Amino acid sequence: MKRRILFLLPFYLFALLPLSAQSPSWTSKAVKSLLTLKTFAADGALLASSTGFFVGTDGEAVSSFAPFKGAQRAVVIDAQGKEYPVEQLLGANDTYDVAKFQVATRKTTPLAVAATVANGSAVWLMPYAVKKTPDCIKGTVSSAELFQEKYQYYTLQLNAEESHISCPVLNQNGEVVGILQPSAGDKKGTAYAVSARFAADQKIYGLSINDPMFRQTNIAIALPDDVKEAQLSLFLASSTKDESQYANLIERFIQKFPNDADGYIYRARYQAAKGNFNDADNDMQKALKVNGASDDVHYQYAELIYQKDLYQSDKSFDAWTLDKAFAESQEAYRLNPMSIYLQQQAQIRYAQRQYGEAYTLYEQLTHTDLRSADIFYAASQCKGQLGETDQQMALLDSAVNQFSRPYVKTAAPYLLARAQMLLGQEKYRPAVNDFNDYASLMGSQLGPQFYYNRFLAESGGHLFQQALNDINKAIELAPTDPMYQAEKASLEVRVGMHKEAIETAQQLIRLSPELSDGYLFLGLAQCLTNQKAEGAKNLNKAKELGNDQAQSLIDKYAK
Repeated sequence: MKRRILFLLPFYLFALLPLSAQSPSWTSKAVKSLLTLKTFAADGALLASSTGFFVGTDGEAVSSFAPFKGAQRAVVIDAQGKEYPVEQLLGANDTYDVAKFQVATRKTTPLAVAATVANGSAVWLMPYAVKKTPDCIKGTVSSAELFQEKYQYYTLQLNAEESHISCPVLNQNGEVVGILQPSAGDKKGTAYAVSARFAADQKIYGLSINDPMFRQTNIAIALPDDVKEAQLSLFLASSTKDESQYANLIERFIQKFPNDADGYIYRARYQAAKGNFNDADNDMQKALKVNGASDDVHYQYAELIYQKDLYQSDKSFDAWTLDKAFAESQEAYRLNPMSIYLQQQAQIRYAQRQYGEAYTLYEQLTHTDLRSADIFYAASQCKGQLGETDQQMALLDSAVNQFSRPYVKTAAPYLLARAQMLLGQEKYRPAVNDFNDYASLMGSQLGPQFYYNRFLAESGGHLFQQALNDINKAIELAPTDPMYQAEKASLEVRVGMHKEAIETAQQLIRLSPELSDGYLFLGLAQCLTNQKAEGAKNLNKAKELGNDQAQSLIDKYAK
């Protein structure tokens, strides 16, 4: 009888052990997939720590996204206690606080990811432990809510602590079904997990580089696996990332897609912008090598040389000439006769001051799909350089005629160009009409120079009240520019507003006492109002300051 009691005692003791100690048989294998994620601020201080686990054999892992916010770098410590840096984010979702990332090791043991688990099923929460088998915490699934049509968000009956956030939740087969979420202050014994498959499925897309979520971290984000999506990332990064981030992204693109010309083209642009033209040329040669039959590569090569001549002509690089740019553009057109390549050739010829050839190309473009106000305007500029003003005006008319009334804002630059040319030809009233149309489109964006130009046209067209209104507006916008005050005084004298001219001239003298114009118009207006003594004095002051008109006015009005 005593022997029987001794035999049963261990069984009762075992039954009284805590549930968490009853870890499943697969625990010792599954623990190899666990890791600790640590993130650090720019100054090296520890920012956050979290649990995670591997979901791929090449270092792909998942955890919470929250630790990455504000992080400059991140590392993981695997179940063996080995530390590896986090290379890049492979995807994330801020709403469900999950992140997928790449660890700098290519030999990892992943947890098998289960699609789903049924209500009422037993599950186990596995905490992180280094070099030992952790005590799993057993629970059950009380509900599973479907989201995004194929993933589940689980409510669990399970005793979890805050330190368990991001730990894996596994089914009876040792497959991970969820990643533990914050409990949001719910009662003890209730926990939540989001589908592990959802975390493992996170991806990077072309537009991800501008996602506000990823802007919260300085950890690099991966390039998409699809080359077109990756090309979109490169394009967006050129205007949104700082120089070092952009350069790093280009290098990663080339490593991932070594046979795609875009990586070499982007790096060539980057090098050219820094003045490293030899390196840029080498990259364009590589782009041609991987895709030499591409018309776009030849076009991009021509554009790079053309842009260098346009904006960096002070920096010498003998291999890049506009003749070479033209030849590359011609090759692009030979491979694929697109109108945009003819436009590029016209731009190059214009830059070479070969205005006749440039005009011929632009005229050809007026019969293509690129026929537009911009093409007619460019052709008019060629005629202007050739001194053929009648044809220049006719082409400006054609540019404006690409639009119909009521004009849209895109017509504004062509209306302004025609107005300025009409003003130069002393066709004042037509110029005023174009200036008025331009003003109706631009509204509050008009500056003092515009009002001055329209003032000149209105004065020439004897529209004096409108001219006074415009010169007053120019003065209002640029009150310290003496030219506008001088023009106003001149017009006031011209139309017999002598009292007003005296006031304007006095303001001009206070503004710029070293200029002769104020004294000239003040003296003239005074002479015209029978104040010859004062007038003569001011005209002589203008003469002393070097005004060439002063003596003739003295002879005519001050004697």
